[in-house]
Amino acid sequence: MMDTVGGGVAPPQGCGEALRLAREQAGLSLQEVSQRLKMPLKVLHALEGGQWDQSGGAVFVRGQLRSYGRLLKVDVEPFLQQAEAVVSKPVELVSHSHTPHFQYFFESFKRRAVYVVLTLVIATPVWMALRPSSGPAPDAATASLDVVPSASGSPGVAEGNTPVARPQATPYVASLAPLPRAAASWLTLTFKGDSWVEVNDPAGRKVEHALIRAGEERTYARGEVGRIKLGDATAVEVQHVGSTVNLAPYQRANVARFTVSSEGSLAPVGD
Repeated sequence: MMDTVGGGVAPPQGCGEALRLAREQAGLSLQEVSQRLKMPLKVLHALEGGQWDQSGGAVFVRGQLRSYGRLLKVDVEPFLQQAEAVVSKPVELVSHSHTPHFQYFFESFKRRAVYVVLTLVIATPVWMALRPSSGPAPDAATASLDVVPSASGSPGVAEGNTPVARPQATPYVASLAPLPRAAASWLTLTFKGDSWVEVNDPAGRKVEHALIRAGEERTYARGEVGRIKLGDATAVEVQHVGSTVNLAPYQRANVARFTVSSEGSLAPVGD
């Protein structure tokens, strides 16, 4: 216990009460003490009221008591251990809320439902994209694997001993022979411009005596032509058995005259 409290007055049992009596004997108000110590009023009220647990941690309470004691010339050292014990007492946690069992179950179910829905939304498109196509294509031909075709091409026997008709496939025969070409015309006259034409058969009869316009064509068979006269040789292209004939040997003053033998040879002729 302390011997005196400011001015030789016997101290009371409590530290906070001793501080209050010393302040009143010194003629100081709480506001004046607060200004001198730079300490909030609520802290001074807590120290004088013995409510040290509201003044902060034990370190702060010891410092505040010592500052207050030095100002009032009060020995507070015997009370510091008591302040340590009061401030260091652990705070007892008390729950003021209670969740009913039904509400807890509902909240848990709601969280699980949200998880399931999100999983379905994400997984369903992926599963639809990756799953194999079910069933054959509409135009695909199917046959039972139990049917074994015979070597002679006879119908197989499906499930239930029902005969299944099997069409015989026509084999393809490979050949290196060239495809046949259409037979070329024996003699062809292609007119690139207008030209007068006289065509006689081997007996001298007229086959064609006319002015042929550009873009037209005349074709003759073997033995049908004996003699030909072209009024404008530059406007006519002559093909004999698929080959173009050079009209220069048969041409004179832009007029071409030639005979065609039964063997197919061409020869120039005069008027």
